[in-house]
Amino acid sequence: MSEIPRNNTGLSGEYFVAAELYRRGWSVGMTLGNAKAVDLFAEKNGITIQVQVKSLFKRKSNGFPLMKNQVKDRCFYVLVVLNGDKMTAPEYFICTSNEIKPKIKEYETRGILYISSVDNEDYNGRWDKLEMDEERHNEMD
Repeated sequence: MSEIPRNNTGLSGEYFVAAELYRRGWSVGMTLGNAKAVDLFAEKNGITIQVQVKSLFKRKSNGFPLMKNQVKDRCFYVLVVLNGDKMTAPEYFICTSNEIKPKIKEYETRGILYISSVDNEDYNGRWDKLEMDEERHNEMD
């Protein structure tokens, strides 16, 4: 099976995450385009959250390209492995901005968040992190 174009991997991940959020009772707004500040806005029970989506076509990739200075405060990060090479269901790893930043390894010319740093019970499928009360949401920084 051939690789899908890079821009399709990112957009595919965003659509998968939006579908999961809808399935879990959230209202979702997608921002489309190249110069967007955030990928998704989601609202449920009067709480609005920002969601950044980072996607990989297959698990064999080293990790998600990301620099620490690109991490947005008060934002949830959903890391998606599409498993497009196996045609199995995507895997989701959910982190807050505070959780993701220290896991990023920066090198001279790039930064990467290795899958191994989030492939555990603290992040794998942790959609419940989005279900925080308003007080915790306000303290997310």
